[in-house]
Amino acid sequence: MAVQTSDIFPDSKTFVDCVPKVSDEELLADYQDQKDQPDFGLEEFVNAYFEVPGQVGGNFQTDPSKSITEHIQSLWPVLTRQPDGQNPNSTLIPLPNPYLVPGGRFREVYYWDSYFSMLGMQEDGQQELIQNMVDNFAYLIDEVGHIPNGNRTYYLTRSQPPFFSSMVGVLAEEKGDEVWVTYLPQLQKEYDFWMDGADQLTEENPIYRRVVRMGTGNILNRYQDDGNTPRPEGYKEDKETSEATEDYIRTNKDLRSAAESGWDFSCRWFRDPMDISTIHHTRRPKCAYVPLRKVSGERIRASG
Repeated sequence: MAVQTSDIFPDSKTFVDCVPKVSDEELLADYQDQKDQPDFGLEEFVNAYFEVPGQVGGNFQTDPSKSITEHIQSLWPVLTRQPDGQNPNSTLIPLPNPYLVPGGRFREVYYWDSYFSMLGMQEDGQQELIQNMVDNFAYLIDEVGHIPNGNRTYYLTRSQPPFFSSMVGVLAEEKGDEVWVTYLPQLQKEYDFWMDGADQLTEENPIYRRVVRMGTGNILNRYQDDGNTPRPEGYKEDKETSEATEDYIRTNKDLRSAAESGWDFSCRWFRDPMDISTIHHTRRPKCAYVPLRKVSGERIRASG
């Protein structure tokens, strides 16, 4: 918390991506021994005890003489990471196969972003990379029960829009319909994750995790994060936002849950479109929505 509320790093994500050089026990013991000494410097301590990550593709130089297609093709190897080694001190969840990252401060794979990258891979004939990416996501479903926002431990409390079936569809277009059979167990597991608790919803208790029972009895999904503290990758910003509200815990949950939607952050989640502290992503609306009905030849949504 001391590092995250300081100005050592302008981006809260930097510190949670740092890798400690020693065990957690040794790190905490040394911090407790040193932090009250007159010559203690927090930034110096961090630099001594942590490996600070760099930007992915930071040295890449655009060649303006290349076409847009050639430019994209030149980026595949720059943004492709090789399988990760196990490091218990890192927040990175290791993946068994090569994968594509967005680059810059985004040093890990991201869930729904990857689908759109796969469409580009498909166009460029990057079939092997598509296969590796799908296998990595299947691995995450088997290992943690769902596909997290990204392969970081601090993303485990949320997912992102469920595009895994669409990814399998891209691979099936390249390799045939038997691909669907191969990934059927993981497709079912992801569906079960999103529908968890649907069979227990009632009129009195219509909401649980990512499922909502509508007045008609129909079940819809919503975005929801299981945590209620500031996001580690946005700690300082979320803490400042939530402390300015009357409900610190609920605001943090709203911020986290909006991030699961992938639209982090769109004013669609704000009561005041100019004020992020008015976010109400997981709150039940005061109005009661009723089904679409036909009025004067047009379909409308009524609320009361």
